[in-house]
Amino acid sequence: MSKLILTHEVTGLGAPGDVIDVKNGYGRNYLIPQGFAVAWTRGGEKQVESIKAARVAREHATIEEALDLKAKLEATTVKLTVKAGEGGRLFGSVKTTDIAEAVAAAGLGSVDKRKIEISSAIKLTGQHEATVRLRDDLVATITLQVVAAK
Repeated sequence: MSKLILTHEVTGLGAPGDVIDVKNGYGRNYLIPQGFAVAWTRGGEKQVESIKAARVAREHATIEEALDLKAKLEATTVKLTVKAGEGGRLFGSVKTTDIAEAVAAAGLGSVDKRKIEISSAIKLTGQHEATVRLRDDLVATITLQVVAAK
């Protein structure tokens, strides 16, 4: 087992600044090369504090603001216009960046693309759902209306 410090949120493992124990190969071959984690060292404890401070700054300031944003996100259907072929099949798939941009364009505020989770790849037009982790204890569900560009 190797000890790592997460620099990005990894679903199922933890949030930025968390110190985790993972199998050597997973850390060496995936987490570190992808930039999701760095090796834990005694000097790294200072880095943990700065990562956690940045995480807190990015979080929505208060629970009231987060609840307000959650209410807005869940009450509105976000429209995404994408290139699609015959039968409504997309050229590629909808990415979390596309969803974050569509939410901002709809005037609902800004959400971090790294906090958006899609249960399965969106490759067809129609109605889909995605979740946004607004805080550690608060998740909002977004309804997406994916339509073909004319």
